[in-house]
Amino acid sequence: MKIAILGAGKSGVGAAMLGKQLKYQVFVSDMGKISDTFKTELKHHHIEFEEGKHTKEKIFEADIIVKSPGIPNKAPLIKAAHEKGMEVISEIEFASRHTNATIIAITGSNGKTTTTGLIFHLLREANMDVKLGGNIGVSFAKLLTEKPAKIYVLEISSFQLDDIKKFKPEIALLLNITPDHLDRYNYDLDTYADSKLRIFENQNESDLLIYNAEDSVIKKKLENRLLSQLTVPVSSRIYQNKKLVVNEQLVFEMKNSPLQGTHNMFNAYCAVRAALRMGVDPAVIQKGLNNFENAPHRLEKVATINGVTFINDSKATNVDAVFCALEAMEEKVVLVIGGVDKGNDYDEIMDLVKKKVKAIVCLGVDNEKLKKAFSHLKIPIKETQKTEEAVAYGWGLAKEGETVLLSPACASFDLFNNYEHRGDEFKKEVLALKNIK
Repeated sequence: MKIAILGAGKSGVGAAMLGKQLKYQVFVSDMGKISDTFKTELKHHHIEFEEGKHTKEKIFEADIIVKSPGIPNKAPLIKAAHEKGMEVISEIEFASRHTNATIIAITGSNGKTTTTGLIFHLLREANMDVKLGGNIGVSFAKLLTEKPAKIYVLEISSFQLDDIKKFKPEIALLLNITPDHLDRYNYDLDTYADSKLRIFENQNESDLLIYNAEDSVIKKKLENRLLSQLTVPVSSRIYQNKKLVVNEQLVFEMKNSPLQGTHNMFNAYCAVRAALRMGVDPAVIQKGLNNFENAPHRLEKVATINGVTFINDSKATNVDAVFCALEAMEEKVVLVIGGVDKGNDYDEIMDLVKKKVKAIVCLGVDNEKLKKAFSHLKIPIKETQKTEEAVAYGWGLAKEGETVLLSPACASFDLFNNYEHRGDEFKKEVLALKNIK
């Protein structure tokens, strides 16, 4: 069979490698420039590719098209493929057709990476044969080219779910649905939500769905839907006072866990339920909760300098994530915010800002919307386009016992390559300040 891969990023190259291993005739096409790293990988595996163009004739010769999550279905080439009756699928769909392993899949607007990482950690603590990938780390397809595992824990984005057909996780987690990436979905939250809900559409009665029972969008979407699979609806009643209570019997302590804040209690509870479903001993789960290390840029403590704590939450690229970050703060905060606005409604965090934020530092090219939103609070508002200045402003405005929190609510592309670059720059400047002090 012939397979055409559209997009030569992480998922595209992974799909190409899996296709090659499965003896497909593989052709990779990328409209942009392919990175040197991925180009080297394609050449090493003797995979034919092109960059800077899409040769339609060659692409339409394929029996199946696997497209990058970054390519929308409204793209002319995808429309043309559909009109020809061609099968267009995502990389996770392609990979899932070539494994019988247990799949645990996690999606949501916020908290995916933390929850995915914690589930993987808990299963690994139990010495299970498990691998981590998907939207983080290594692509699912590439994982399948390596030594096979019995279990795959996958973070899954809405973009990846858009093009599934039969993808079926034995355990699916739906954490939350809040406005994000709406430009991809015609600025329609309902359409975006439908994409997220596809994570469990192929499950059967022996599978498990863990979902947020207090999320208003999810509640509305599920109220008239008959679910055949096993379900665990998660509400705040079972993760109070830094304890996670399962079926009013099992109690897991969170006071020694690095995961703090109400949102992380929820993430941890979902991970615990997935681990229990996989047969992990409760004592092992408790140990894993205590020694888990979260991924960078998620409420990551950078340093404490003369009593002022600096926290890097650069992954908070929407308002809901900032809400969770502020809710987790127990002391007064200097909030570093800004970047490329996604149509944010800052009223959603206004009460928390009034209660916890003593000053705001706007780090972005265009800060007018932020200034307009918060100027009535009569707190100091500083502007800058330099991370060094943002850290210096935070240091100057905060007192001992207070926190400087980078939680931007915005995309990073005005001043940085991505949210990791923004967070790394923040950490670099904080550590430079620490060395000076």
